[in-house]
Formats: sequence, C-alpha cells, structure tokens
Amino acid sequence: MANADAVARHVAIIMDGNGRWAKARHLPRAVGHQRGVEAVRKLVRGLKDTSVECLTLYAFSTENWRRPQDEVGDLMNLMRKFVKSDLPEFIANDVKLHILGDWRALAPDIVEMLEDALAKTAGGSRTLAVALNYGAQGEIARAAARAAAEGEITPEAIERHLDTAPLPPLDLLIRTSGEVRLSNFLLWQCAYAEMMFTEVLWPDFTPAHLHDALDAFARRERRYGGR
Repeated sequence: MANADAVARHVAIIMDGNGRWAKARHLPRAVGHQRGVEAVRKLVRGLKDTSVECLTLYAFSTENWRRPQDEVGDLMNLMRKFVKSDLPEFIANDVKLHILGDWRALAPDIVEMLEDALAKTAGGSRTLAVALNYGAQGEIARAAARAAAEGEITPEAIERHLDTAPLPPLDLLIRTSGEVRLSNFLLWQCAYAEMMFTEVLWPDFTPAHLHDALDAFARRERRYGGR
C-alpha cells in the first residue's frame, strides 16, 4: 500500500519574482505580472495530472497595498481579467474557487465577480484557493477572536475558524525566486508542512517544476515531531 504521507494533497505557492523577471528583460513590471498570470493558468490546467486536490496561491497580501499605486492598479486589473476570462474554464474542468483573506474589502466590482465565481464553481472536485488581501497574522487573530466568542480558545477551535478550514491540511509550501521566508503566509498551516525554495522566478515556473517538487516531496519522511 502506498504511503499516504508521500502524496501531497494540498500545495501552496508563494509566487515571487515577477518584478525581477521583468527587470532582467528590461520590461515594465506590469509585463512581469502578466506573465505571472500565464504561469498560474498553465499550472491550474496541469493539476489534473497530479495528486494535488487543492492548490493555494498567494496572490495579494495585506502588505502589498504599500506598493506604488499604479502597480496595485495593474494587479487589480489583472485579477479582473483573470476571473472573467478563466471562469468558464474553471467550470469546464471541475475546479472550485476558494478565497482566503479579507477579500470583501476589495473594490465592489471585484467582490461581485468573486462572489459570482464562487457560486458558479461551488460543485468543483479540485480546489484553487487564492489568497487576496491576506495576511496570516490577521487570519489567526480573527480565528482566535471567533473561537473566544464561542468559548475556550484551543488549537482545534482556532483551526475551525481559519480561512483554510474547508481545505485539506497543508502538505507542501513552495516559494519561487530564491527568497527563503514565509512573508506572513499560512503561518499556522505551515506548522508541519514540508517547504521547498527554488531559484526559478514565478513567470518561468511550469507544471514540470511542480511535478519535480511533488516527486521530491514523496521522498521526504514526515515525522510530525516524532523520531
């Protein structure tokens, strides 16, 4: 019988390197973000050939609002275009959308588009979770407050109120571009997740890179604090 721990059901990715990819090619940062969206599209299409039941992507953090206003605007417009253009494909490929973070604080038209996408993909068997206006410290604080309102604050009570509560436990976290930090992403969920860091910039990350990461994950021994 195959070892269940060798199969990554839930993979999360910190998609880093769009700006550096563009700079290296003397292109505007907006082009790097556009190519990053293309990388997302190819990866989602390739999920059907993997063990992954849920792919979680760090798309926009609560700290990203500090970026120049024109770059934030470009990112929001890319989000609009991505949801509008790819929703039919999500539905056709049985992909369910899930959103992490305080996404209802985004522009009203984006919120409306996301609500529509969530409703139309609710029956999907494979999940694409997108972190929008997300910060893990804020997520944990919100979950702890909700747990306290119900009674005793325990790890189990907090987990029930995390944005990831409906998702499988996180197995593997990948960060692209060579940076080795979590950047306030899924801090609670990473407690016993495996982590991989690659020098590949996000626009160059392909389904083949994901397959390599899943193969490497399958060779790791997960002990969860035991020997």
